[in-house]
Amino acid sequence: MVSHIVREQRPAAGNAARPRGSRQGRPPIGALVAIGVFALLVIAAVAPTLIAPHSPIASDPANSFAGPSTEHWLGTDQLGRDQFSRLVHGARYSILLGVGATVIGLAGGIVLGVIAGYARGTWDRAITRLLDVLLAFPDVLVALVTITVLGPGEWSLIWAVGLGRIPGSARLVRGEVLRVRETGFVRSGVGLGLSPARLVVRHVLPNSLGPVLVHAVLGVGVSIIFGASLSFLGLGAVPPTPEWGLMLSEARQYLSIAPWVAIWPGLFITITVVSITVVGRYAQQRFITKRSSL
Repeated sequence: MVSHIVREQRPAAGNAARPRGSRQGRPPIGALVAIGVFALLVIAAVAPTLIAPHSPIASDPANSFAGPSTEHWLGTDQLGRDQFSRLVHGARYSILLGVGATVIGLAGGIVLGVIAGYARGTWDRAITRLLDVLLAFPDVLVALVTITVLGPGEWSLIWAVGLGRIPGSARLVRGEVLRVRETGFVRSGVGLGLSPARLVVRHVLPNSLGPVLVHAVLGVGVSIIFGASLSFLGLGAVPPTPEWGLMLSEARQYLSIAPWVAIWPGLFITITVVSITVVGRYAQQRFITKRSSL
């Protein structure tokens, strides 16, 4: 009798373990929408001419501040440039900024975090103190110094944002390496005489990078916002580059006569960051659920 009840309750427990809002492990609607939006942004970044009907830098002063129409879907700016085309081409700079800065931060963080977490001892103490010092400096100050040394431009902006992400990534990598270092299979590898380099490449890194990569996806949106903020302050892209932060900076003095020149870049930044964050949160939930079920 008792075993019969237990057998009947097992399917219910299995259904309860599935992610809420999805059946058979399918992503929820919000995640699917975010993935679709991000896919469109990637298409716009890779092949903007397939979507944009006009040149992003061609000016037409006689048609400046034209409202949304069938010819100019989102209107024109102060120089008569098509807003929609500039926004589509601007996706390339924002996506490149977010991904490039994240790669730089992740690469530097992996190197420092692996050395500190696996070597321990003097290396761990030295790198940890260095990271503490770097984290004491505001990201804006690091970006200002980097841009001052490299000069303004898109690549300088990527390096400025990416260098500021290294300390946080390094601390996360270090924590994961410390966790994996104490596992049984790593200890067995040490006992079998495997070299530290082989242990790190074959065993430690593959089992440490899961949470780090999820954190990196979430960091893409943060990098886009920070990069747009620097461009807004005049520390990033230079005119006539169709970069969203720079477009916001140029539009702030025309808010009273043509508010759409500022509304659309701000809206595109918001949509991009929200979609990336939703995708990252969904990946984080899937990863945590997978790890907890092992």
